[in-house]
Amino acid sequence: MQDVLLALLAKEPSHGYELRARLQEALGPLQDALNAGQVYVTLTRLERSGLVTAERVGQADRPDRKVYALTAEGQRRVQTWLADMSWAKPADFHLKLVAAAAARLADPVDVVEAQRRELLRRLADVQRAALTEPDGSAAALLLDGVVLRLEADLRWLDACARYWDRRGTP
Repeated sequence: MQDVLLALLAKEPSHGYELRARLQEALGPLQDALNAGQVYVTLTRLERSGLVTAERVGQADRPDRKVYALTAEGQRRVQTWLADMSWAKPADFHLKLVAAAAARLADPVDVVEAQRRELLRRLADVQRAALTEPDGSAAALLLDGVVLRLEADLRWLDACARYWDRRGTP
């Protein structure tokens, strides 16, 4: 969540409600998993960590809003996150694509292609390891599962590339 909020702030300073709305839009029907308070708790942590600054902005007919902006350290962390091709969960990667596109930090198709190269490298490693295992072994079964998961992730990346390719570059 921290990295996604930082990336969304790379586009422009925003208040918590705006950030939460962008996350909800990106998550679609999965937004129910997003606790509204989590955004504000995370922003407070990011501020304490020196990755964002907060400024109170007055409003004529409402209470003041706290507007968050990235610090230089926050910008560096966003760049590191975008370059990270570890693969935790598809939802995390999806949010990375949405945030990268929204803030015009990177072309989502390029991010997908970098992720595809990493998954193909991992798939080749697992397939080589599977060749060394005897048929019917427990380790061979486990490696088969890893291969199937990586192949499914690669198919999903194909769908991501098609989606972002149709939308055009940021």
